[in-house]
Amino acid sequence: MIVLGLTGSIGMGKSTAAAMLRRLGCPVHDSDATVHRLYAKGGAAVGPIGRAFPGVVRDGAVDRQLLSAEVMGNTPALKRLEAIVHPLVAQARDRFLRRAAASGAKVAVLDVPLLFETGGQAHCDRVAVVSAPRSLQRARVLARPGMSLGKLDAILRRQMPDAEKRRRADFIVPTGLGRALTLRRLAGIVTLLSGQRGRVWPPRPRPSSIRRAR
Repeated sequence: MIVLGLTGSIGMGKSTAAAMLRRLGCPVHDSDATVHRLYAKGGAAVGPIGRAFPGVVRDGAVDRQLLSAEVMGNTPALKRLEAIVHPLVAQARDRFLRRAAASGAKVAVLDVPLLFETGGQAHCDRVAVVSAPRSLQRARVLARPGMSLGKLDAILRRQMPDAEKRRRADFIVPTGLGRALTLRRLAGIVTLLSGQRGRVWPPRPRPSSIRRAR
């Protein structure tokens, strides 16, 4: 099974591309949706986040706006949050990959907004980056409720520039030239990868683990 990382900066059309990949028969793991579940009432991240950031849990769930106010522009606070959330997301990712492999999937997709920024490409065989012109990106994002230029600029400062993501990508998926072109590009990628063997799943045991087992 090939593990395909799907990433791109905010407003580049990643959610649309992920939906298209599902239509093409690929199981997709949405890391943002995983975080939403972790923050929801009963989620595994609620308790640890509440202890690390007093006051951000309301009615048994993490209030994302309050949490954002705590970590925005505060690097130490952001690192504390990532230390809580990233291991939980990784556990969910591995459960997804086990299910995908057991189902016989040829290509499984990891939809991760900050894939390169968090080193997530190490868990992928190939990476596809969605990209669109900067003017279209900004128009898409600023049309969202509650978004402002200040918020957008703060988000972009946390993200690797689009040009660098495209440089690191195995595949570039255009999303500013019509959905039909985007779908054709994704279909071509899936067809190409379906005939290949993956290297990252299942994960190989570390040498130290093998020695202990002996």
